[in-house]
Amino acid sequence: MNMHRIHIFISALILLFAGTSLSAQEKDLTAARENDIVTAVSLYNERDFKGAAAVLDGIISEAPDNDAAWYWSALVALGMNDINKAETCLRKACGLDSGNFWYRYRLAGLYRATSRQELTVDMYEKLLDDFPDKSELYYDMVDLYAAQGETDKALETLKEIETVFGMTEAIAVFRFNLLQQAGRQDEAMASLEEYNSRYSSPYVLSTLGDFQMSMYNDSTAIAYYDEALDIASDYAPALLGKAEALRMTRRYDEYFDVLGRFVVSEDSPVAGKADYLTAVVQRTDPKFLRSFMPQLDTVMNTMLSMHPDDSTVLRLAGIYYWTTDRKGMSKDYFGRNAELNPKSFPATADYVEFLMYAEEWEALSEEGRKAFGRFPDETTFLEMASVGDYNLKEYDKVLQLCEKVLEVAPGDSSRTLRAWSTIGDIWHQKGDAKKSYKAYEKALKINPDYVYVLNNYAYYLSQEGKKLGKAYAMSKKTVEAEPDNSTYLDTFGWILYLQGKALEAKPFFKHAMLYGGKESPVIMDHYAEVLYALEEYDLAMVYWNMALQKNDGEIPGLEEKVEARKAAIGK
Repeated sequence: MNMHRIHIFISALILLFAGTSLSAQEKDLTAARENDIVTAVSLYNERDFKGAAAVLDGIISEAPDNDAAWYWSALVALGMNDINKAETCLRKACGLDSGNFWYRYRLAGLYRATSRQELTVDMYEKLLDDFPDKSELYYDMVDLYAAQGETDKALETLKEIETVFGMTEAIAVFRFNLLQQAGRQDEAMASLEEYNSRYSSPYVLSTLGDFQMSMYNDSTAIAYYDEALDIASDYAPALLGKAEALRMTRRYDEYFDVLGRFVVSEDSPVAGKADYLTAVVQRTDPKFLRSFMPQLDTVMNTMLSMHPDDSTVLRLAGIYYWTTDRKGMSKDYFGRNAELNPKSFPATADYVEFLMYAEEWEALSEEGRKAFGRFPDETTFLEMASVGDYNLKEYDKVLQLCEKVLEVAPGDSSRTLRAWSTIGDIWHQKGDAKKSYKAYEKALKINPDYVYVLNNYAYYLSQEGKKLGKAYAMSKKTVEAEPDNSTYLDTFGWILYLQGKALEAKPFFKHAMLYGGKESPVIMDHYAEVLYALEEYDLAMVYWNMALQKNDGEIPGLEEKVEARKAAIGK
């Protein structure tokens, strides 16, 4: 209930009491209770529910027939999320004053909120009988019938609305959507066309166009959009609908003409324009972006000139220029958006994420830390900063950031899991296997099935030739979880090979070759070793030659090793 209604309600109470013949003492008590209710309402509006409840309980204990006290006790109970008490109080208020619309309407709303459809419908139907001029009741009834799948009853109620309040385009479109949802497409179309023949409007015509587009009737859709634009030349929904129809039918010259009109239309919110263009950039075939870059540049320049500081437009520009390989411009717009909106998490995240994908490691390290300073609950920024530090080989800084994550989010299992995992990786990079494995163990205590740690831990043990049984058990989990992951297949196959099971290892390497293994010189080198052990020398040399072509210093001494293998078999 809004404040205006509260004041009316309280005034009505005062007038009611004033018109009653009471003794002087009774009048004093009545006035005191009225003042107490005003106090309770004020406390309620200040969200001091406990204080309001205490005042109202006092009134009810002295005057249990005070319906207003019961009603406000119900609202206070709802504020405290005590549904049972709220219902009890509302029932009491309705019993004391069955002619009060708001008491009964609020109780009906409570039934609806607690999914008691039969009670809700029954209450609304009785309210309609008693208050036929209350428009909100009719619309609520339509929603209730529609939710229960009683389309015919919902349609009948819409007719009642039209009878009492007159026909409107909103009702026409509501009926159209209702029939559509019920699968009665022909009726839906006919109902809206019938309304349009009598009360033509851009809104209805655009809705008809959208429907025809959904049925892949592009020409018919465009005809409806054109009719809407004849009435209102800058009507944004019609411009957007027509633009999409033209784009889908590859009529690109016309498309960019209509798109230009949509972009400059003052009828459409800037966020709506930006959202549409962002979707076009992100979901369209890259060939389209390349082929029509001049036209898209014009659209982008128009948007930026009209809304130079709008966050949604700056973000759009960042995405567009990144997608079209103009990273410098993309950085400028992402950076400007973050600078203008320092309290915006999305704007900050977009910029830091851009720096990561653009591999600007120093900026990523710096901006990730700054972002965390502004959003101290978002440790993801620390993780992104650590990516920068890692690529700068600032391993101690990575460890510091991981420790900070553990300090800030000790109860967040996903964050602490990633932190311990990274700590394990860094200590291995620094050559301290003991600390690395200790960190991995802590990660696996959080999640024993975390395949990333299981794989790394197993692989590093295999490199040392230690605890191969433990390495085998961990690696087996990874290939069971992700049977097409070439990295995990390589680790498991290599452990089998080290255990003297080259024949068992071979199928895992063959499978890895089908899922990206041929892109890794390490995996091909391992496979060649397995084949060599099985005396499949020719095939082993094929994979070693492929590994040599891919190797870029990743496997030191590979060429010398292959030459030695050739010499050993007389090749």
